[in-house]
Amino acid sequence: MLSSSSSTIPLLVFVFISLCSTEALVKLPDNEKVPAVIVFGDSIVDPGNNNNLVTVAKCNFPPYGRDFIGGIPTGRFSNGKIPSDFIAEELGIKKLLPAYLDPTLQPSDLLTGVSFASDLLVIWASSFFKELYGLGARRIGVFSAPPLGCLPSQRSLAGGIQRECVEKYNEASQLFNTKLSSGLDSLNTNFPLAKFVYVDIYNPLLDIIQNPQKSGFEVVNKGCCGTGLIEVSVLCDQLNPFTCNDATKYVFWDSYHPTERAYKTIIGEIFQGYVDSFF
Repeated sequence: MLSSSSSTIPLLVFVFISLCSTEALVKLPDNEKVPAVIVFGDSIVDPGNNNNLVTVAKCNFPPYGRDFIGGIPTGRFSNGKIPSDFIAEELGIKKLLPAYLDPTLQPSDLLTGVSFASDLLVIWASSFFKELYGLGARRIGVFSAPPLGCLPSQRSLAGGIQRECVEKYNEASQLFNTKLSSGLDSLNTNFPLAKFVYVDIYNPLLDIIQNPQKSGFEVVNKGCCGTGLIEVSVLCDQLNPFTCNDATKYVFWDSYHPTERAYKTIIGEIFQGYVDSFF
């Protein structure tokens, strides 16, 4: 059961490895502590649940995970860590957030949080959040949609000869985000004992894409893996001869998912600004 029995010990539920507690990198309000993070979402925050599902959308093979601890592919759609890992680390909970379907998961892992994320689209978001509330969740952070039109795959498919960002897709993301933010405001009004927090990742990611030099990135319009134009999952394997040597120069790892460095940059820049909103 997802619960938060005290206002001083909130449980964070985000909708986008060791058990020892680490020092929080973000400053929490006085006398507040976050003991666990539960994550729901799609492949952006999936640490390996898809490994154990019947789906072709897997990435538990090289070169995925080549910059992860030990260079091991875990099922994370990136060259290394993903947002759920950085969130857990920023809050001082643990270094990595494990997958709920990981066969090596221990009961004690559940006490500090796991990720249920998998190619999952929460169509009826409001109903989903109400269900979480009914289960006892009281601190719920919701990531916005990213600028979908600037994903390398969408540039290739609909960005023309110059592979520009596809504005109609970005506009669709913005429209969704406006409705999402409004819906969360309504939930906050109707459920005053909870905190539903809209977390904007659209603008921070777009800023990195439009101004890469500020964060030290060099390539924004294609991924590191393969040609970077359309490859993802099984098309992005160790046999692809075009994969880049240095992923830290790239905003995207494959044609859909950012690199570990891009994730770390975004989470590091925005997270402290949202912490107080949960209390």
